[in-house]
Amino acid sequence: MKELLRKIPKVDKLLNDPELKELLGDNPIFFLKKAVNEALKEIREGITSGKFKELDNSTVKEKVKENLRKLTKPRLHRVINATGVVLHTNLGRAPISEKVADHLKEIITGYSNLEYDLKEGKRGLRYRNLEWILKELTGAEDVCVVNNNAGAVLLVLSALAKGKEVIISRGELIEIGGSFRIPDVMAQSGAILKEVGTTNKTHLKDYEEAITEETALLMKVHTSNYKILGFTHSVDRKELVELGKKYGIPVYEDLGSGSFIDVRKIGLSYEPTVQEVLKSGVDIVSFSGDKLLGGAQAGIILGKKELVEKIKKHPLNRALRIDKMTLAVLEATLRLYLDTDKALKEVPVWKLLSQPMEEIKRRAEKLLKLTGKTEKAEICIKKDESEVGGGALPLQKLPTYCVAVKPKGFSISQLDCKMRSMETPVVGRIKDGVYLLDMRTVFDGEVELMAKNLKRALEES
Repeated sequence: MKELLRKIPKVDKLLNDPELKELLGDNPIFFLKKAVNEALKEIREGITSGKFKELDNSTVKEKVKENLRKLTKPRLHRVINATGVVLHTNLGRAPISEKVADHLKEIITGYSNLEYDLKEGKRGLRYRNLEWILKELTGAEDVCVVNNNAGAVLLVLSALAKGKEVIISRGELIEIGGSFRIPDVMAQSGAILKEVGTTNKTHLKDYEEAITEETALLMKVHTSNYKILGFTHSVDRKELVELGKKYGIPVYEDLGSGSFIDVRKIGLSYEPTVQEVLKSGVDIVSFSGDKLLGGAQAGIILGKKELVEKIKKHPLNRALRIDKMTLAVLEATLRLYLDTDKALKEVPVWKLLSQPMEEIKRRAEKLLKLTGKTEKAEICIKKDESEVGGGALPLQKLPTYCVAVKPKGFSISQLDCKMRSMETPVVGRIKDGVYLLDMRTVFDGEVELMAKNLKRALEES
Protein backbone atom coordinates (compact mmCIF):
# COMPACT_ATOMS: atom_id res chain seq x y z
CA MET A 1 0.00 0.00 0.00
CA LYS A 2 2.81 2.41 0.94
CA GLU A 3 4.60 1.61 -2.30
CA LEU A 4 1.46 2.39 -4.32
CA LEU A 5 0.89 5.64 -2.43
CA ARG A 6 4.48 6.70 -3.25
CA LYS A 7 3.74 6.16 -6.96
CA ILE A 8 1.00 8.80 -6.98
CA PRO A 9 2.28 11.72 -9.14
CA LYS A 10 2.75 15.11 -7.53
CA VAL A 11 0.11 17.76 -8.17
CA ASP A 12 2.55 20.17 -9.89
CA LYS A 13 3.66 17.50 -12.34
CA LEU A 14 0.07 16.89 -13.42
CA LEU A 15 -0.74 20.61 -13.61
CA ASN A 16 2.17 21.09 -16.03
CA ASP A 17 1.45 18.00 -18.11
CA PRO A 18 1.23 19.17 -21.80
CA GLU A 19 -1.56 16.72 -22.66
CA LEU A 20 -3.73 17.84 -19.73
CA LYS A 21 -3.05 21.52 -20.45
CA GLU A 22 -4.10 20.99 -24.06
CA LEU A 23 -7.31 19.32 -22.91
CA LEU A 24 -7.97 22.25 -20.54
CA GLY A 25 -7.79 24.64 -23.52
CA ASP A 26 -8.77 28.20 -22.67
CA ASN A 27 -10.77 27.18 -19.60
CA PRO A 28 -9.63 28.58 -16.21
CA ILE A 29 -6.81 26.64 -14.48
CA PHE A 30 -9.31 26.17 -11.60
CA PHE A 31 -10.85 23.23 -13.49
CA LEU A 32 -7.54 21.40 -13.93
CA LYS A 33 -6.61 21.88 -10.26
CA LYS A 34 -9.99 20.55 -9.17
CA ALA A 35 -9.80 17.62 -11.61
CA VAL A 36 -6.32 16.69 -10.32
CA ASN A 37 -7.24 16.98 -6.63
CA GLU A 38 -10.42 14.92 -7.05
CA ALA A 39 -8.58 12.24 -9.06
CA LEU A 40 -5.76 11.94 -6.53
CA LYS A 41 -8.22 11.78 -3.65
CA GLU A 42 -10.15 8.97 -5.35
CA ILE A 43 -6.95 7.07 -6.11
CA ARG A 44 -5.69 7.37 -2.51
CA GLU A 45 -9.03 6.09 -1.23
CA GLY A 46 -8.91 3.28 -3.80
CA ILE A 47 -5.45 2.23 -2.64
CA THR A 48 -6.33 2.21 1.07
CA SER A 49 -9.52 0.24 0.40
CA GLY A 50 -7.69 -2.31 -1.72
CA LYS A 51 -9.38 -1.35 -4.99
CA PHE A 52 -6.06 -0.62 -6.70
CA LYS A 53 -3.47 -3.39 -6.69
CA GLU A 54 -1.13 -1.56 -9.06
CA LEU A 55 -0.79 1.99 -10.35
CA ASP A 56 0.87 3.80 -13.23
CA ASN A 57 0.85 7.35 -14.61
CA SER A 58 -1.56 6.53 -17.43
CA THR A 59 -4.22 5.39 -14.92
CA VAL A 60 -3.90 8.66 -13.02
CA LYS A 61 -3.96 10.80 -16.18
CA GLU A 62 -7.05 9.05 -17.53
CA LYS A 63 -8.85 9.73 -14.26
CA VAL A 64 -7.83 13.41 -14.40
CA LYS A 65 -8.99 13.62 -18.03
CA GLU A 66 -12.37 12.10 -17.14
CA ASN A 67 -12.83 14.61 -14.31
CA LEU A 68 -11.67 17.51 -16.48
CA ARG A 69 -14.16 16.71 -19.26
CA LYS A 70 -17.00 16.66 -16.74
CA LEU A 71 -15.91 19.86 -14.99
CA THR A 72 -15.38 21.96 -18.13
CA LYS A 73 -18.73 21.00 -19.58
CA PRO A 74 -21.47 23.51 -18.62
CA ARG A 75 -24.07 22.09 -16.24
CA LEU A 76 -26.83 23.21 -18.61
CA HIS A 77 -26.08 21.54 -21.91
CA ARG A 78 -27.66 19.91 -24.92
CA VAL A 79 -29.37 16.54 -24.71
CA ILE A 80 -31.04 14.41 -27.37
CA ASN A 81 -34.74 14.01 -26.65
CA ALA A 82 -35.75 10.49 -27.64
CA THR A 83 -38.67 10.33 -25.20
CA GLY A 84 -41.28 11.20 -27.82
CA VAL A 85 -42.66 13.99 -25.60
CA VAL A 86 -42.58 17.06 -27.86
CA LEU A 87 -42.98 19.68 -25.11
CA HIS A 88 -40.89 17.97 -22.44
CA THR A 89 -40.85 20.30 -19.42
CA ASN A 90 -37.71 18.71 -17.93
CA LEU A 91 -35.83 18.93 -21.24
CA GLY A 92 -36.52 22.60 -21.92
CA ARG A 93 -39.95 22.43 -23.57
CA ALA A 94 -40.10 24.06 -27.00
CA PRO A 95 -36.92 24.22 -29.09
CA ILE A 96 -36.59 27.47 -31.04
CA SER A 97 -35.82 27.81 -34.75
CA GLU A 98 -32.39 28.59 -36.18
CA LYS A 99 -33.71 31.90 -37.49
CA VAL A 100 -34.90 32.91 -34.02
CA ALA A 101 -31.56 31.77 -32.52
CA ASP A 102 -29.68 33.98 -35.00
CA HIS A 103 -31.75 36.99 -33.94
CA LEU A 104 -31.16 36.19 -30.26
CA LYS A 105 -27.39 36.05 -30.82
CA GLU A 106 -27.47 39.46 -32.46
CA ILE A 107 -29.36 40.93 -29.49
CA ILE A 108 -27.31 39.40 -26.65
CA THR A 109 -23.84 39.97 -28.13
CA GLY A 110 -24.30 43.73 -28.32
CA TYR A 111 -26.60 46.51 -27.19
CA SER A 112 -30.27 46.89 -28.11
CA ASN A 113 -33.20 49.31 -27.85
CA LEU A 114 -34.71 47.26 -25.00
CA GLU A 115 -36.02 50.33 -23.15
CA TYR A 116 -34.99 53.12 -25.50
CA ASP A 117 -37.26 55.05 -27.85
CA LEU A 118 -35.11 55.63 -30.93
CA LYS A 119 -37.55 58.12 -32.40
CA GLU A 120 -37.78 60.32 -29.29
CA GLY A 121 -34.22 59.74 -28.11
CA LYS A 122 -35.27 58.92 -24.55
CA ARG A 123 -36.28 56.04 -22.29
CA GLY A 124 -39.03 53.83 -23.70
CA LEU A 125 -41.09 50.82 -22.60
CA ARG A 126 -39.84 47.29 -23.24
CA TYR A 127 -43.36 45.94 -23.90
CA ARG A 128 -43.67 48.23 -26.93
CA ASN A 129 -41.46 45.77 -28.79
CA LEU A 130 -44.13 43.08 -28.40
CA GLU A 131 -47.34 45.10 -28.25
CA TRP A 132 -47.75 45.73 -31.95
CA ILE A 133 -47.38 42.11 -33.05
CA LEU A 134 -49.52 40.59 -30.27
CA LYS A 135 -52.27 43.12 -31.01
CA GLU A 136 -51.98 42.33 -34.72
CA LEU A 137 -52.17 38.56 -34.18
CA THR A 138 -54.95 38.50 -31.58
CA GLY A 139 -56.92 41.74 -31.75
CA ALA A 140 -56.19 42.41 -28.07
CA GLU A 141 -56.47 46.00 -26.85
CA ASP A 142 -53.38 45.83 -24.67
CA VAL A 143 -50.45 43.57 -23.74
CA CYS A 144 -48.31 42.71 -20.73
CA VAL A 145 -45.64 39.98 -20.63
CA VAL A 146 -44.00 38.46 -17.54
CA ASN A 147 -41.59 35.62 -16.83
CA ASN A 148 -44.06 32.68 -16.87
CA ASN A 149 -47.78 31.95 -16.80
CA ALA A 150 -47.85 31.22 -13.04
CA GLY A 151 -46.41 34.71 -12.63
CA ALA A 152 -49.07 36.05 -14.99
CA VAL A 153 -51.85 34.48 -12.88
CA LEU A 154 -50.34 35.88 -9.69
CA LEU A 155 -50.02 39.36 -11.22
CA VAL A 156 -53.53 39.45 -12.68
CA LEU A 157 -55.11 38.37 -9.39
CA SER A 158 -52.94 40.74 -7.34
CA ALA A 159 -53.73 43.72 -9.57
CA LEU A 160 -57.44 43.13 -10.12
CA ALA A 161 -58.71 41.19 -7.09
CA LYS A 162 -56.59 41.73 -3.99
CA GLY A 163 -58.86 41.61 -0.93
CA LYS A 164 -61.82 40.74 -3.17
CA GLU A 165 -63.53 37.50 -4.17
CA VAL A 166 -62.71 35.50 -7.29
CA ILE A 167 -65.30 32.90 -8.31
CA ILE A 168 -63.99 29.72 -9.90
CA SER A 169 -65.34 26.22 -10.54
CA ARG A 170 -64.06 23.44 -8.25
CA GLY A 171 -63.36 21.40 -11.38
CA GLU A 172 -60.80 24.01 -12.46
CA LEU A 173 -58.71 24.26 -9.28
CA ILE A 174 -55.76 22.71 -11.02
CA GLU A 175 -52.21 21.93 -9.97
CA ILE A 176 -49.51 23.00 -12.41
CA GLY A 177 -45.83 21.96 -12.63
CA GLY A 178 -43.74 21.87 -9.47
CA SER A 179 -46.80 21.27 -7.24
CA PHE A 180 -48.04 24.87 -7.55
CA ARG A 181 -51.81 25.04 -7.22
CA ILE A 182 -54.33 27.68 -8.28
CA PRO A 183 -55.65 28.08 -4.68
CA ASP A 184 -52.07 28.66 -3.44
CA VAL A 185 -51.33 31.25 -6.14
CA MET A 186 -54.63 32.96 -5.36
CA ALA A 187 -53.89 33.06 -1.64
CA GLN A 188 -50.48 34.60 -2.35
CA SER A 189 -52.12 37.29 -4.48
CA GLY A 190 -54.42 38.35 -1.63
CA ALA A 191 -57.53 37.43 -3.60
CA ILE A 192 -60.26 35.43 -1.85
CA LEU A 193 -61.08 32.11 -3.47
CA LYS A 194 -64.77 31.33 -3.84
CA GLU A 195 -65.33 27.82 -5.16
CA VAL A 196 -68.56 26.88 -6.89
CA GLY A 197 -70.05 23.69 -8.29
CA THR A 198 -68.47 20.28 -7.89
CA THR A 199 -65.42 18.55 -9.32
CA ASN A 200 -67.31 17.12 -12.28
CA LYS A 201 -70.28 19.51 -12.67
CA THR A 202 -70.57 23.29 -12.49
CA HIS A 203 -73.52 25.27 -13.86
CA LEU A 204 -73.98 28.94 -14.69
CA LYS A 205 -76.37 29.37 -11.77
CA ASP A 206 -73.55 28.29 -9.42
CA TYR A 207 -71.55 31.32 -10.49
CA GLU A 208 -74.53 33.68 -10.41
CA GLU A 209 -75.64 32.64 -6.93
CA ALA A 210 -72.11 33.22 -5.61
CA ILE A 211 -71.82 36.82 -6.88
CA THR A 212 -71.75 39.52 -4.18
CA GLU A 213 -70.60 43.11 -3.90
CA GLU A 214 -67.16 41.70 -3.03
CA THR A 215 -66.79 39.80 -6.33
CA ALA A 216 -63.89 41.19 -8.38
CA LEU A 217 -63.45 38.51 -11.06
CA LEU A 218 -65.11 35.49 -12.64
CA MET A 219 -62.23 33.15 -13.38
CA LYS A 220 -62.03 30.28 -15.82
CA VAL A 221 -59.07 27.91 -16.00
CA HIS A 222 -58.64 25.86 -19.16
CA THR A 223 -57.81 22.33 -18.01
CA SER A 224 -55.12 21.89 -20.62
CA ASN A 225 -53.15 19.31 -18.60
CA TYR A 226 -55.98 16.88 -17.80
CA LYS A 227 -59.54 15.98 -18.78
CA ILE A 228 -62.54 14.96 -16.70
CA LEU A 229 -64.63 12.50 -18.70
CA GLY A 230 -68.05 10.96 -18.22
CA PHE A 231 -70.80 12.58 -16.14
CA THR A 232 -69.56 16.18 -16.47
CA HIS A 233 -70.69 19.72 -17.19
CA SER A 234 -68.78 22.99 -17.34
CA VAL A 235 -69.81 26.54 -18.15
CA ASP A 236 -69.01 27.75 -21.65
CA ARG A 237 -66.84 30.88 -21.67
CA LYS A 238 -69.45 32.79 -23.72
CA GLU A 239 -72.05 32.13 -21.02
CA LEU A 240 -69.60 33.33 -18.38
CA VAL A 241 -68.90 36.47 -20.41
CA GLU A 242 -72.61 37.26 -20.62
CA LEU A 243 -72.94 36.76 -16.86
CA GLY A 244 -69.98 39.07 -16.29
CA LYS A 245 -71.55 41.76 -18.45
CA LYS A 246 -74.85 41.43 -16.61
CA TYR A 247 -73.19 42.20 -13.25
CA GLY A 248 -70.31 44.37 -14.50
CA ILE A 249 -67.66 41.85 -13.42
CA PRO A 250 -64.59 41.12 -15.60
CA VAL A 251 -63.95 37.56 -16.79
CA TYR A 252 -60.39 36.21 -16.67
CA GLU A 253 -59.27 32.98 -18.32
CA ASP A 254 -56.02 31.20 -17.58
CA LEU A 255 -55.53 29.38 -20.88
CA GLY A 256 -52.38 27.53 -19.79
CA SER A 257 -50.77 26.38 -23.03
CA GLY A 258 -51.98 29.04 -25.44
CA SER A 259 -52.03 28.37 -29.17
CA PHE A 260 -52.34 30.81 -32.08
CA ILE A 261 -53.09 27.97 -34.52
CA ASP A 262 -56.15 25.71 -34.59
CA VAL A 263 -54.50 22.34 -33.92
CA ARG A 264 -57.24 20.57 -35.86
CA LYS A 265 -55.44 21.79 -39.00
CA ILE A 266 -52.77 19.18 -38.36
CA GLY A 267 -55.16 16.44 -37.26
CA LEU A 268 -55.05 16.96 -33.50
CA SER A 269 -57.93 17.22 -31.03
CA TYR A 270 -59.65 20.57 -30.44
CA GLU A 271 -57.80 23.11 -28.30
CA PRO A 272 -59.08 26.71 -27.99
CA THR A 273 -56.90 29.37 -29.60
CA VAL A 274 -55.98 32.68 -27.97
CA GLN A 275 -57.85 34.55 -30.72
CA GLU A 276 -60.97 32.46 -30.10
CA VAL A 277 -60.92 33.18 -26.37
CA LEU A 278 -60.56 36.94 -26.87
CA LYS A 279 -63.23 36.96 -29.56
CA SER A 280 -65.67 35.34 -27.10
CA GLY A 281 -65.49 38.52 -25.01
CA VAL A 282 -63.19 37.37 -22.19
CA ASP A 283 -61.70 40.49 -20.62
CA ILE A 284 -58.29 39.10 -19.70
CA VAL A 285 -56.48 35.97 -20.88
CA SER A 286 -53.04 34.65 -19.94
CA PHE A 287 -50.98 31.78 -21.34
CA SER A 288 -47.44 30.41 -21.70
CA GLY A 289 -44.95 31.50 -24.32
CA ASP A 290 -42.92 28.27 -24.46
CA LYS A 291 -45.53 25.58 -25.01
CA LEU A 292 -47.75 25.47 -28.10
CA LEU A 293 -46.60 28.97 -28.99
CA GLY A 294 -43.09 27.56 -29.37
CA GLY A 295 -41.14 30.54 -28.01
CA ALA A 296 -39.38 31.41 -24.76
CA GLN A 297 -40.69 30.83 -21.24
CA ALA A 298 -43.05 33.70 -20.53
CA GLY A 299 -46.52 34.55 -19.27
CA ILE A 300 -48.43 36.56 -21.85
CA ILE A 301 -51.37 38.68 -20.65
CA LEU A 302 -53.80 40.10 -23.20
CA GLY A 303 -57.10 41.90 -22.87
CA LYS A 304 -59.05 45.09 -22.27
CA LYS A 305 -56.87 48.20 -22.08
CA GLU A 306 -58.19 49.57 -18.77
CA LEU A 307 -57.56 46.23 -17.03
CA VAL A 308 -54.14 45.61 -18.57
CA GLU A 309 -53.10 49.15 -17.58
CA LYS A 310 -53.84 48.29 -13.94
CA ILE A 311 -51.82 45.11 -14.30
CA LYS A 312 -48.86 46.95 -15.82
CA LYS A 313 -48.82 49.51 -12.99
CA HIS A 314 -48.79 46.89 -10.22
CA PRO A 315 -45.42 46.65 -8.35
CA LEU A 316 -45.24 42.90 -8.99
CA ASN A 317 -44.93 43.59 -12.71
CA ARG A 318 -41.44 44.96 -12.12
CA ALA A 319 -40.42 41.83 -10.22
CA LEU A 320 -41.82 39.49 -12.88
CA ARG A 321 -40.80 41.34 -16.03
CA ILE A 322 -39.00 39.62 -18.90
CA ASP A 323 -35.42 40.25 -19.98
CA LYS A 324 -34.00 41.05 -23.41
CA MET A 325 -33.37 37.38 -24.28
CA THR A 326 -36.97 36.37 -23.65
CA LEU A 327 -38.24 39.40 -25.52
CA ALA A 328 -35.99 38.73 -28.51
CA VAL A 329 -37.07 35.08 -28.80
CA LEU A 330 -40.75 35.93 -28.40
CA GLU A 331 -40.80 38.70 -30.99
CA ALA A 332 -38.86 36.66 -33.55
CA THR A 333 -41.15 33.64 -32.99
CA LEU A 334 -44.34 35.71 -33.12
CA ARG A 335 -43.29 37.22 -36.46
CA LEU A 336 -43.52 33.75 -37.99
CA TYR A 337 -47.21 33.59 -37.01
CA LEU A 338 -48.05 36.50 -39.33
CA ASP A 339 -48.19 33.71 -41.94
CA THR A 340 -49.81 30.55 -40.51
CA ASP A 341 -48.32 28.30 -43.20
CA LYS A 342 -44.87 29.71 -42.44
CA ALA A 343 -45.35 29.10 -38.72
CA LEU A 344 -46.33 25.46 -39.35
CA LYS A 345 -43.13 24.98 -41.37
CA GLU A 346 -40.66 27.00 -39.31
CA VAL A 347 -41.70 26.85 -35.64
CA PRO A 348 -40.07 23.58 -34.44
CA VAL A 349 -42.99 22.59 -32.19
CA TRP A 350 -45.41 22.57 -35.11
CA LYS A 351 -42.92 20.76 -37.35
CA LEU A 352 -42.48 18.03 -34.72
CA LEU A 353 -46.22 17.68 -34.14
CA SER A 354 -47.17 17.58 -37.81
CA GLN A 355 -44.29 15.63 -39.39
CA PRO A 356 -45.30 12.69 -41.64
CA MET A 357 -44.82 9.16 -40.35
CA GLU A 358 -42.52 8.48 -43.33
CA GLU A 359 -40.01 11.01 -42.00
CA ILE A 360 -40.03 9.47 -38.53
CA LYS A 361 -39.62 5.97 -39.97
CA ARG A 362 -36.73 7.13 -42.17
CA ARG A 363 -34.82 8.37 -39.11
CA ALA A 364 -35.54 5.10 -37.28
CA GLU A 365 -34.23 3.06 -40.22
CA LYS A 366 -31.10 5.22 -40.40
CA LEU A 367 -30.41 4.74 -36.68
CA LEU A 368 -30.92 1.00 -36.98
CA LYS A 369 -28.56 0.79 -39.97
CA LEU A 370 -25.83 2.94 -38.38
CA THR A 371 -25.99 0.98 -35.11
CA GLY A 372 -25.55 -2.31 -36.94
CA LYS A 373 -25.90 -5.83 -35.63
CA THR A 374 -24.74 -6.64 -32.12
CA GLU A 375 -24.73 -9.64 -29.81
CA LYS A 376 -25.38 -7.34 -26.85
CA ALA A 377 -29.03 -6.63 -27.67
CA GLU A 378 -32.03 -7.29 -29.87
CA ILE A 379 -32.75 -4.13 -31.87
CA CYS A 380 -35.71 -3.48 -34.13
CA ILE A 381 -38.09 -0.76 -35.29
CA LYS A 382 -41.38 -0.62 -33.45
CA LYS A 383 -44.56 1.45 -33.82
CA ASP A 384 -45.64 3.29 -30.71
CA GLU A 385 -47.21 6.55 -29.52
CA SER A 386 -45.71 9.94 -28.70
CA GLU A 387 -47.19 12.72 -26.55
CA VAL A 388 -47.61 16.47 -26.95
CA GLY A 389 -46.50 17.21 -23.36
CA GLY A 390 -46.15 20.57 -21.64
CA GLY A 391 -49.61 20.31 -20.11
CA ALA A 392 -51.24 20.46 -23.55
CA LEU A 393 -53.70 18.01 -25.16
CA PRO A 394 -53.35 15.35 -22.42
CA LEU A 395 -55.44 12.73 -24.22
CA GLN A 396 -53.77 13.24 -27.60
CA LYS A 397 -51.62 10.34 -28.78
CA LEU A 398 -49.34 10.75 -31.80
CA PRO A 399 -48.37 7.69 -33.87
CA THR A 400 -44.60 7.25 -34.09
CA TYR A 401 -41.72 4.90 -34.86
CA CYS A 402 -39.17 3.91 -32.23
CA VAL A 403 -35.93 1.99 -32.27
CA ALA A 404 -36.56 -0.68 -29.62
CA VAL A 405 -33.55 -2.12 -27.75
CA LYS A 406 -33.72 -5.22 -25.55
CA PRO A 407 -30.34 -5.77 -23.84
CA LYS A 408 -28.79 -9.21 -23.36
CA GLY A 409 -26.82 -9.88 -20.19
CA PHE A 410 -27.49 -6.55 -18.53
CA SER A 411 -30.54 -4.59 -17.46
CA ILE A 412 -32.56 -1.98 -19.33
CA SER A 413 -31.99 0.47 -16.49
CA GLN A 414 -28.21 0.04 -16.98
CA LEU A 415 -28.58 0.86 -20.68
CA ASP A 416 -30.78 3.85 -19.89
CA CYS A 417 -28.22 5.14 -17.36
CA LYS A 418 -25.36 4.62 -19.83
CA MET A 419 -27.15 6.58 -22.57
CA ARG A 420 -27.81 9.43 -20.14
CA SER A 421 -24.15 9.55 -19.08
CA MET A 422 -22.76 10.17 -22.58
CA GLU A 423 -21.02 13.45 -23.44
CA THR A 424 -24.18 14.33 -25.35
CA PRO A 425 -26.79 12.50 -23.24
CA VAL A 426 -29.65 10.64 -24.88
CA VAL A 427 -32.91 10.44 -22.95
CA GLY A 428 -35.20 7.63 -24.08
CA ARG A 429 -38.04 5.80 -22.35
CA ILE A 430 -38.67 2.32 -20.97
CA LYS A 431 -41.91 0.57 -21.83
CA ASP A 432 -42.99 -3.07 -21.51
CA GLY A 433 -39.46 -4.27 -20.76
CA VAL A 434 -37.91 -2.54 -23.78
CA TYR A 435 -35.76 0.60 -24.11
CA LEU A 436 -37.36 2.86 -26.72
CA LEU A 437 -35.76 5.66 -28.71
CA ASP A 438 -38.70 7.63 -30.11
CA MET A 439 -37.65 9.22 -33.39
CA ARG A 440 -40.43 11.83 -33.49
CA THR A 441 -38.48 14.14 -31.18
CA VAL A 442 -35.03 13.41 -32.64
CA PHE A 443 -33.68 15.86 -35.22
CA ASP A 444 -32.07 14.65 -38.47
CA GLY A 445 -28.65 15.95 -37.45
CA GLU A 446 -28.70 13.94 -34.22
CA VAL A 447 -29.14 10.43 -35.66
CA GLU A 448 -25.45 9.71 -36.32
CA LEU A 449 -24.45 10.81 -32.82
CA MET A 450 -27.26 8.69 -31.34
CA ALA A 451 -25.99 5.65 -33.21
CA LYS A 452 -22.45 6.28 -31.95
CA ASN A 453 -23.72 6.62 -28.38
CA LEU A 454 -25.88 3.51 -28.61
CA LYS A 455 -23.04 1.39 -30.00
CA ARG A 456 -20.71 2.61 -27.25
CA ALA A 457 -23.31 2.04 -24.54
CA LEU A 458 -23.86 -1.54 -25.70
CA GLU A 459 -20.15 -2.28 -26.03
CA GLU A 460 -19.33 -0.94 -22.55
CA SER A 461 -22.24 -2.64 -20.77
